[in-house]
Amino acid sequence: MSGLLLHICCAPCGGGCVARLKDEEDTEPVLYYSNSNLCDREEFDRRLDSVRILARTRRLRLEVDPYDHAGWLAFVAGLENEPERGARCDRCFAWSLGRTAKMAEALDMDFATTLTVSPLKESRRIFAAGRRFPRFREIDFKKKDGYKRACEIASQLGFYRQNFCGCEFSKRPCPAKTQEEMQKK
Repeated sequence: MSGLLLHICCAPCGGGCVARLKDEEDTEPVLYYSNSNLCDREEFDRRLDSVRILARTRRLRLEVDPYDHAGWLAFVAGLENEPERGARCDRCFAWSLGRTAKMAEALDMDFATTLTVSPLKESRRIFAAGRRFPRFREIDFKKKDGYKRACEIASQLGFYRQNFCGCEFSKRPCPAKTQEEMQKK
């Protein structure tokens, strides 16, 4: 089995990605939980608890990036009023993937992200952020029923399932267009 550092935002997204990597691509991922965009430490820890369950049940190594919400806020400064799925999200992707790239370099590994499994995130935008960093692998985890598989695994393992991306700005009501798109998926 080859190795890959897998940026993981939450266990519900990660479960299907891990299954695909291990079962279909013969890749043993190292999980890298990096989530400084989360609005508070309580949410960070709550999601981390489920990531730990995923790591334990799949017998995977887990690395945890220290929570630095103040640093993340400074990184996205000026974009606070952007709508969900706007320019702030691109900056957020760059933050998380940049931190993951540093860990991948330290571990001498390629890396990918679970962010691409979400039907609410455009993989092409995530890939654009990832291309800025060496050793980034473009894996669209939505393909091959990735999101459906992720939901099934999350349900089986009883993962905490959040109802917002994570930052305080994503708690605002979604624009009508976004709500309509969500209902179609």
